Amino acid sequence: MPTPARILIADDQPDVLEALRLLLKSEGLASAVVRHPREALERLKQEPFEAALIDLNYTRDTTSGEEGLALLAELRRLAPELPVVVMTAWGSIDLAVRAMREGAADFVEKPWDNTRLLSILGTQIELSRTRRHASRLEVENKLLKEADGAEPFIAESAAMQPVLALLDRVAPSDANVLILGENGTGKSLIARELHRRSRRAGKSLVKVNMGGIAETIFESEMFGHVRGAFTDAKADRIGRFELADGGTLFLDEIANIPPSQQPKLLRVLEDGELERVGSSRTLRVDVRLVSATNAELGAEVAAGRFRKDLLYRLNTVELTLPPLRERREDIAPMARDFLRRAARRYRRDSLHLSSGAIRALERHPWPGNVRELGHVIERAVLLARSDAIDAADLGDVGAAAAAGTVPSTTSAPSTAATSPAGNGASAATPPAGLAGMTLEQAEQALIRNALDQCQGNIQRAAEVLGLSRGALYRRLEKYGLDGE
Repeated sequence: MPTPARILIADDQPDVLEALRLLLKSEGLASAVVRHPREALERLKQEPFEAALIDLNYTRDTTSGEEGLALLAELRRLAPELPVVVMTAWGSIDLAVRAMREGAADFVEKPWDNTRLLSILGTQIELSRTRRHASRLEVENKLLKEADGAEPFIAESAAMQPVLALLDRVAPSDANVLILGENGTGKSLIARELHRRSRRAGKSLVKVNMGGIAETIFESEMFGHVRGAFTDAKADRIGRFELADGGTLFLDEIANIPPSQQPKLLRVLEDGELERVGSSRTLRVDVRLVSATNAELGAEVAAGRFRKDLLYRLNTVELTLPPLRERREDIAPMARDFLRRAARRYRRDSLHLSSGAIRALERHPWPGNVRELGHVIERAVLLARSDAIDAADLGDVGAAAAAGTVPSTTSAPSTAATSPAGNGASAATPPAGLAGMTLEQAEQALIRNALDQCQGNIQRAAEVLGLSRGALYRRLEKYGLDGE
């Protein structure tokens, strides 16, 4: 459950402060109230806030608003990302406009309308959280690039050259791109590369797992909602399209979008317009759409499960990723990149792959593709007894190489046991080496292991783990794991 937003309120009238405090409390919002600009600045230095609501007139000067404008300037200087909403007496529109020009996020008139005030604060808090999240992602991505030394985008094989050539031509444009390929081939990475090479690279890349969104909340998630649109709509919410405005929206597992919601998505793609749930106000968005699926959308159209006109909007350009078994030259460099990152994460920086391990990796057919390769390397990092990872440390991959066999690329993963629930799902064999891990690290390892056993099939992996499909998607998103 998210932490309640905390709002700083500054006004020189005690009855106003108490009324605002009680109003926000009734909506689950915490507040700190002060009666003087100096006190507001002191509180801001002591604790963080997600928004500020300040009067423009105080006891020393009750008409010009200069004290409030000076407070606004100081708040902006101390906390540039803090949204500040100003309060003005009825009829002081000129003063409100001046405050907006000097950095206020919005304004309300006294006496205020409760619904409008709460709507403004809810919107500003949501925007503030979104900006902070985007800033964190930008810092994390920068640190990751600095730590890795280079983008982990490896495509040296002959099979990837047509993909790279098409990527070079398409990325700078605004054309919608549909990425096709088997589970685990790296469709999310290609989406990030399309965004990175586009003119929108300075804006947000927003990823949505379409298989993880329940039909009942689809419109709210994608288009947003206004306060009061439904029972739990306590504040305005910004949808994924608005979050991606000016940038790229990546819809993973696009084949899973419910048929009833497809016309609504089509309308946004055709017109660039949407309405939040519960609002009649039309908003325009400028979004480049990238989609991905391992499904055969032509067959889905023929079966009546996917709209043909929506498919035409999605696949202005189709980009098909080859499976890893057709990219043999990429296996060794990819394995070394996975090893470098996993070794740093588990503080085993001296590890390296032996020539025997490389030969075993290059012989394996990789039914789970790039994702399976990453799982095998991470498990080897956990289990390796020496600094040299040998074929014996690679589990089934090394065992098959030692036996001189090549596992089938089409056989289903072996089942170690029957699910306790008796539903026929196979139980995941817990990976060795869990000792010493934190709970989150162990959960990630178990999820990767289940995906590996199920060759990336989300539904089967969820059954193996005893989770619902949606619960597994939430964990994939939490840990930043691919769930193609």
